[in-house]
Amino acid sequence: MLKINNLHAGVEGNEILKGINLEVNAGEIHAIMGPNGSGKSTLASVIAGKEEFEVTEGNVLLDGQDLEDSAPEDRAHKGIFMSFQYPVEIPGVSVTNFMKTAINESRKARGLEDMPANQMLKLIREKAELLEIDRKFLSRSLNEGFSGGEKKRNEIFQMAMLEPKLAILDETDSGLDIDALRIVANGVNKLKSKDNAVIIITHYQRLLDYIVPDYVHVLHEGKIVKSGTKELAHELEAKGYDWIKNGAVV
Repeated sequence: MLKINNLHAGVEGNEILKGINLEVNAGEIHAIMGPNGSGKSTLASVIAGKEEFEVTEGNVLLDGQDLEDSAPEDRAHKGIFMSFQYPVEIPGVSVTNFMKTAINESRKARGLEDMPANQMLKLIREKAELLEIDRKFLSRSLNEGFSGGEKKRNEIFQMAMLEPKLAILDETDSGLDIDALRIVANGVNKLKSKDNAVIIITHYQRLLDYIVPDYVHVLHEGKIVKSGTKELAHELEAKGYDWIKNGAVV
């Protein structure tokens, strides 16, 4: 599904990613771990197509198609979803209306007509129930006055509605208490299927107690320095990132 070949990228002439190679297949969950400044969020941003980042070498392929010339909205229409560390507040636009617009824009990009109102309402209710979201929540302005847990739950609700091929969760566990973490993780687990894939970017192993990855990759100074199974996350938890800095990982 996703294939990254020798990816070098940076911002304003500062190289951050220094040769990333990664392959993610349908049905898989990959965790990207590493210390601050290692390039985790940059990697997520480059996959999603954020324009402030410049790719200087290598490429990113989705289903064999090079994404180099694809704008962020085009990548979204092709099935890439990214949840943000700090979701934007949009006063006056309800969660429901935002989702209606997003769904119909995605359909338009695929040459489809707007989803009928009754079908849209049914879908919203089904996904809200799946993620244990109160209907009153859906009438609130997008992220305005939301707690950290509510913002992250709303991101997972958007993921559920859009049903992307590839979901990138950028530090979804940041700022969450244990109850909010469990709710968000349960939502991700319910949405996992043999046809989609998830990349989880995190500092900490605790999220991976709830969303068990098939593969864990350690990013350090812009390179993937080690890959393994879920046990690698436990090793990082026990040894810390100094283990990487001291050169123990090669």
